[in-house]
Amino acid sequence: MKHEQIAFIGGGNMAEAMIAGLVRAGHEASAIRVREVRAERVEALQESYGIGVCASLEALSEASIVVLAVKPQQVAEALAPLAGWFDERHTLVSIVAGLPLAKLRAMLGDRVHIVRAMPNTPALVGAGMAALFSDSEGEHREHAEYLLRACGEALWVEREKDMHAVTAVSGSGPAYFFLLAELLQGAGQTLGLSSDVAAKLATQTALGAGKMLVESGRPASELRQQVTSPGGTTQAALDLMLEEGMPELVRKAVAAAAKRSAELGR
Repeated sequence: MKHEQIAFIGGGNMAEAMIAGLVRAGHEASAIRVREVRAERVEALQESYGIGVCASLEALSEASIVVLAVKPQQVAEALAPLAGWFDERHTLVSIVAGLPLAKLRAMLGDRVHIVRAMPNTPALVGAGMAALFSDSEGEHREHAEYLLRACGEALWVEREKDMHAVTAVSGSGPAYFFLLAELLQGAGQTLGLSSDVAAKLATQTALGAGKMLVESGRPASELRQQVTSPGGTTQAALDLMLEEGMPELVRKAVAAAAKRSAELGR
């Protein structure tokens, strides 16, 4: 599939993360094109990855995989020229948060084969996590899975409504970890560390913890208990986090993200 024509409608951060992942995985850069209204953004993507431009619908039609990568508020405008355009050849992969299949088909027609996907920005470094849902089968699922696995890991969910939870947990999830790293760095500086030292400690600790989670195959709760000696420093920190309501705060925050995903799809 490394020569398959892939076109991106929208050239924002998530599109770039996926393009970078594809190029890193060996997909032919000249087989990747982007349709984006901001000329400076197109130039930046071309310069960074050597991809092409979809300057017309004819150029777009050459792609067997089309990735819809615009903001929810931009979908109607972006898809208006494509009403009735898709046929059995095309796989439309939508990474638009919250937007259901029914709404996309209402805009594009019933012939379109759609896969909803929720990737995340670590795709930029080949460590993305994506969940997919579709009522199409065969090559359309294969196309979508190839696209997302080039950027990291991918899995399928059985119910479309689960995509809201996916968005809240993994789609938005990197920002939660970035915030924690940011807060750890700030806390270290408050205790007298230089910004460089505090940043290195926080970021390398995040990397190490993530690798342990992925490579050990052990649950997060077990790894947490392993590093928490009774009466020790870690226990003191975790006790305070629990007393201050961190678990409930995280549950509420993720629920808020899922609710917003549902709102964007209405």
